[in-house]
Amino acid sequence: MNAEESSASVAELVRALHGRVPRDAASLLEDEPAEVVAAVLERLPPHLAREIAAHLPAAQRHAAAAPGPDTLPGSVGELMAPPDGVLPAHTTVAEAIAWLRAHADPWQITYLFVTDGDARRSGLVVIRDLLLADAGEPLSHIMLRDPFRLRVDQELDEALQEAVHRHYPIYPVVDAAGRLVGSVRGWQLFERREIAITAQPGRMVGVTVGERVTTPLLVAFRLRHPWLQLNLLTAFLAALVVGMFDDTIARLVALAAFLPVLAGQSGNNGSQTLAITLRGLTLGDIADVPLRRHLTKEVSLGAMNGLLTGLVAGAAMWWTAAQSGAPEPGLLALVICLAMTGACMASGFFGVAVPLLLRRLGTDPATASSIFLTTGTDIAGMGLMLALASWMVL
Repeated sequence: MNAEESSASVAELVRALHGRVPRDAASLLEDEPAEVVAAVLERLPPHLAREIAAHLPAAQRHAAAAPGPDTLPGSVGELMAPPDGVLPAHTTVAEAIAWLRAHADPWQITYLFVTDGDARRSGLVVIRDLLLADAGEPLSHIMLRDPFRLRVDQELDEALQEAVHRHYPIYPVVDAAGRLVGSVRGWQLFERREIAITAQPGRMVGVTVGERVTTPLLVAFRLRHPWLQLNLLTAFLAALVVGMFDDTIARLVALAAFLPVLAGQSGNNGSQTLAITLRGLTLGDIADVPLRRHLTKEVSLGAMNGLLTGLVAGAAMWWTAAQSGAPEPGLLALVICLAMTGACMASGFFGVAVPLLLRRLGTDPATASSIFLTTGTDIAGMGLMLALASWMVL
């Protein structure tokens, strides 16, 4: 196979691998020569190349070249592919068009990256502008200067927040010195954003991002169980608060039936706030809203939701207390209404404070945040209800 045929074969394989899972992609490469496999892997993002190489036969995997340089975990470098369509600034429009026509994979080129003499990023040329320019004009005259770019060591979360309002098809990637070292497709960044958002419900209750339906039993047990132990310890705190009012519960038995009602309602309100806060952290919206304003909004929402649901719960308490002959059914109904309002306000506060505090401590703000939210909400809500009942009724 000559060089031209080999290049065409590599291009065809790269197109065939697009959108396939690593195991299926590896099966397409099993019968290819090691040099072709190496060339294909070099054109793929490093993280994808490593995943595909892990499924290749041992002999073929060792014969193939290493799939790209090591990159920081969770950085833009994980998604970065080698730059394509890089031309010197003095290249003319006619030369650039001829270069494109001779390229083995012109379909992969969205922009032409224009660099100066030491390969530092200078700008990029949109293909439309290239076609409309005069043939003898240099690329430096028609390029977009200082385009938006990502850093190779930039955290993916930060890159997602910067790219979320831009929606470019491809982003140049530079190193610390400003040299062009690669590119990242826009769909890859937004795919990561969707993965991050869909993984949040699991992380909130201690399920790691890497766990799947196919995760082995013992591995899943090892990943989940520590968080359940933590949840048990925090539940003991709520039980301790309830135990402090055992005399109140003994004398007002009707309150016991409404403890799970209060916990469930305030917990749901807090989960809504938590989901919005985590989404704001992922998309970068939190940076645009002052903390005091966000807290005020969520606590106010908690007060509104708590008051309306508290009125219904209070009516149910009044009917229950009246039917059972409990003392002061009207006061008990007021206790439930006030406790529901206060508990939902507290849950709104914790729904904002918990993820922001976890982030301040350098921890993933979604990791088991639901556990800490539930603890704070239960302690505040149940403690408030029992304290009000002890003060107002007994």
